[in-house]
Amino acid sequence: MSEIKFADEEQASKTLPDDFEPYVKEWFNDQFEGLSPPQKYSFDLIHNEENSLICAPTGSGKTLSAFLAVLNDLFQMGDEGELEDEIYAVYISPLRALNNDIQRNLEDPLEGIREKAEEMGYDVPEVRSAVRTGDTTDSEKSQQLKNPPHILITTPESLGIVLDSPKLKEELKNARYLITDEIHSLSENKRGVHLSLSFERLEEMANTSPTRIGLSATQAPIDEIAKYLVGYETDIEVGKKETEYDPVNSSDIADEQGYETRGCTIVDVAASKEIDLETVSPVRDLIHTPPDEINEAMYDKIHNYVQDHESTIIFTNTRSATERVVNNLKDRFPDYYEDKIGAHHSSMSRDVRLEVEEKLKKGEMKVGVTSTSLELGVDIGAVDLVLQLGSPKGVARGIQRIGRSGHKIGKKAKGKMIVTDRDDAMECSVLTKCAKEDELDRIQIPKNALDVLAQHIVGMACNHRWDIDHAFNIIRKSYCYKGLELEDFEAVMKYLAGEYELEDQNVYRKIWRNEKKGLFGRSGKMTRVIYMTNIGTIPDESGYDVETRGNKKYVGTLDEEFLDRLTKGDIFTLGGSTYEFKYAKGMKVFVDSKPNASPTVPSWYSERLPLSYDLGLKIGRFRKQVGKQVEMGAGDDDIVQWIMHNYYLDENTAWAIYGYIKEQYQFSDEVCTHEDITVEKYVDEDGKQNFIFQTIYGRRVHDAIARIMAHLLQKRVESNIGMVIDDNGFIIVTPRRPIDMEKLLEELENCDPEKELRDAVRKTELMKRRFRHVGGRSLMILRNYQGSSKTVGQQQMKGHFLLSTIRNEYGEDFPMIKETYREIMEDAMDIQHAKDVIEGLEAGEISYSISNTSIPSPFSHNLLLQGNTDVVKMEDKKERLQKLHQQVIERIGE
Repeated sequence: MSEIKFADEEQASKTLPDDFEPYVKEWFNDQFEGLSPPQKYSFDLIHNEENSLICAPTGSGKTLSAFLAVLNDLFQMGDEGELEDEIYAVYISPLRALNNDIQRNLEDPLEGIREKAEEMGYDVPEVRSAVRTGDTTDSEKSQQLKNPPHILITTPESLGIVLDSPKLKEELKNARYLITDEIHSLSENKRGVHLSLSFERLEEMANTSPTRIGLSATQAPIDEIAKYLVGYETDIEVGKKETEYDPVNSSDIADEQGYETRGCTIVDVAASKEIDLETVSPVRDLIHTPPDEINEAMYDKIHNYVQDHESTIIFTNTRSATERVVNNLKDRFPDYYEDKIGAHHSSMSRDVRLEVEEKLKKGEMKVGVTSTSLELGVDIGAVDLVLQLGSPKGVARGIQRIGRSGHKIGKKAKGKMIVTDRDDAMECSVLTKCAKEDELDRIQIPKNALDVLAQHIVGMACNHRWDIDHAFNIIRKSYCYKGLELEDFEAVMKYLAGEYELEDQNVYRKIWRNEKKGLFGRSGKMTRVIYMTNIGTIPDESGYDVETRGNKKYVGTLDEEFLDRLTKGDIFTLGGSTYEFKYAKGMKVFVDSKPNASPTVPSWYSERLPLSYDLGLKIGRFRKQVGKQVEMGAGDDDIVQWIMHNYYLDENTAWAIYGYIKEQYQFSDEVCTHEDITVEKYVDEDGKQNFIFQTIYGRRVHDAIARIMAHLLQKRVESNIGMVIDDNGFIIVTPRRPIDMEKLLEELENCDPEKELRDAVRKTELMKRRFRHVGGRSLMILRNYQGSSKTVGQQQMKGHFLLSTIRNEYGEDFPMIKETYREIMEDAMDIQHAKDVIEGLEAGEISYSISNTSIPSPFSHNLLLQGNTDVVKMEDKKERLQKLHQQVIERIGE
């Protein structure tokens, strides 16, 4: 039986496989002292053509773990006269820059092995590799057709194009290896869904079943990622109903129904590399220390760390913070940093990013500051230290970032998480412990994405006509579609075949289908062009112009993700002034000026990464443990020592966290955890009624629950309900009138969460934008047509009219509307874990308390002030925090 299993220690080998080519062995033994931890398993597994998932730290020889057996196989084929001009290995990574690095890194072993072979008297042919991405020139593509590489290095999008290239796809017929790098970052989004279907299509067209190899430094749940990598091998009876499965944990539904994975051996040596990691605070008192002093202390600490190390990477959580850190370090230490520091983030041009990468690699630049763009394995040379400013929001992301240091076999990864906020201090301390002890948060792999399915069905039809049942079986072999209902598959086919009659909206059929004969194929010559020029899952993005409604005054621009968050009546800041969102039309956002209003959505909302649900639960457990010790009357020093003994942090951070939890307990006689929710009713200085929910499930869960509650409440209260969403809780803002919160929580427990959330987002900007994204992926809204590109504005207007027309004529069950709801609820938000919380409330496993207060408790302070971070200076925010804190201390002392 094919199964997912872990490699055990008995399988580890200290030497290369006996039947490796002699010159491959000689080259390796000349270059390396021995096998690294992943290589002790992977060389034999891949040499024996076993699917393998390799989870190993950065700098552990992971890439060679995957490639050496492949190279040996190709040279051996050359020895035996069997190496043809064909593609035998396909390497996929999420980044073009990573692909270029891999090709450069492959040149050394390819050249070195060939030289060693000649030195030993072997006549070996050239083994070629080539990169094919959106940056590949036409002449390079022509060369690849004339002289195909044996190893093709590409991205998910470019692989999709290759599978439909009439000539190049023929070179994949004898593909023997599929290697997916950074598999964790691909599998958790629609690029990964797209790739999983490409793998099944390649498997179907190849003469053999390629060996699949996955690589990553951080993977959880690792057995699910292994299933994602290899897919399923047994045909499914068409029309068979699926049992319901959990879209988050969905472990073995497919196996239970009688079809198996292709089998995979997991090599998990992620914990084999030691991590030197600590959370540090520049000051002991994060409340009363003036912000200038905290800043001064933080930059002094950063500067000292930089001086003590040869090369440093500093991670921030937003692009704006990246620029700010670079500028502040240059301003404070001009002589030291003038030419030694550079910013690197996705808003910068490719040329500037490449220049920073090269300077870091050559040692010409001492410090690189980045948000997320250096997170994955882009080659920037040796890094001694990683500094993380604030929480990276997830354990895997923290390990990935810290792992950029010590990038050589045997070297230790070293990092410091620098915190200047009490919530961040608690979060980073728990995250650091999880990272040190290899407790990762689980990714969520999207399931049954109907837009990606539509795109691939068109791609399949472009190649040849298909038996419908056979195509359904191929699709269901993908992990991401193992639960696909026949009804949904047929609805997508119906849409693509033009049977929904949307020609008046210029949406024409892409395929024909003959239900009697059970066949489908491409409809018209333009279909291939449309597919090839609109392939992929990443939507076009653009800024939206903001205008006031009365005098049509131009205010500035908003990015799309920020606009997704806005609902009518939300207050936000732009250019130092506050505005109320009214509506959006096309690429314009219409607002009213609200000079004295407090923002409900901070400007960094679209940039900051959300806290993972799993990490939130661990923070809840930490709060519970410390809160219990406070309740039992343990001494201050004893509790601080306990925190320092069990967590990896300095004394400043330990005292800051302890003081925070102790004050919360003294104020409220309780500390909210993952099992206890505190609700505080508080009327603020603007006269608004705030229901503050102290929860710790992460922003994606809070967003879902808050929207459901606001929607339920809006049915009773005929006025706008405001929301403030954060990782550490959420606020429901209501008119100042009696609200029965206990009744609302009962309604929450008894409602159908998915139905209420669907209703809540139905008329939002989020729904409109996401429908345009889904429409683009499903080839309903074309980005490119007949040689011209459609602007985001044109796409958005088309999406607006299409959504309205389809709703009027076909309702909410039209497949791409259905997919838009799924994407919002499962990908943008986290409905599954929101349902877990709601079920926990209903079952009594999660308790709640509601109180009226004239003074909000300590855990509420950051929640209340977060919306104001744009209109108040840092000094003023600190002053307001200190004022709230002083009121708490006075209340405690009464």
